[in-house]
Amino acid sequence: MTDRIEKTIDLDAPIERVWRAVSDHKEFGAWFRVELEAPFVVGQEARGKILYPGFEHIVWKAKVTAIEPPRRLAFTWHPYGVDPDVDYDQEEPTLVEFKLEPIATGTRLVVVESGFDKVPAHRREEAFRMNDGGWTQQVQNIKAHVES
Repeated sequence: MTDRIEKTIDLDAPIERVWRAVSDHKEFGAWFRVELEAPFVVGQEARGKILYPGFEHIVWKAKVTAIEPPRRLAFTWHPYGVDPDVDYDQEEPTLVEFKLEPIATGTRLVVVESGFDKVPAHRREEAFRMNDGGWTQQVQNIKAHVES
């Protein structure tokens, strides 16, 4: 078991375009499949309705910890917090970071989620596995979004 998930993808889009897709709450929602209620603000909770089939009953929540245009956006959340009967706010969250850097062909995006060692042992393996697969899909989603 590892403490972090890291996904790297090269995008055929300028850094300003990728930054907008990551940092604008409506654009983020379009590729991430969540309808966010308001813009991202450091120190505040972002929340919205998950639009992914089978998960529409879940409220997506994350606390924004950093907005550093156009290089880094970070938030904390509770990985794979999908049981509506569980109060995940009692758990230590993981940290998700979107890191952007310009490259000759566009932008390199690195998505890192760290802190899985703090997830309660009884759900750590499933949360890691589900988020690992989720991030694999999400980097493809943002690629399709910014390259269209």
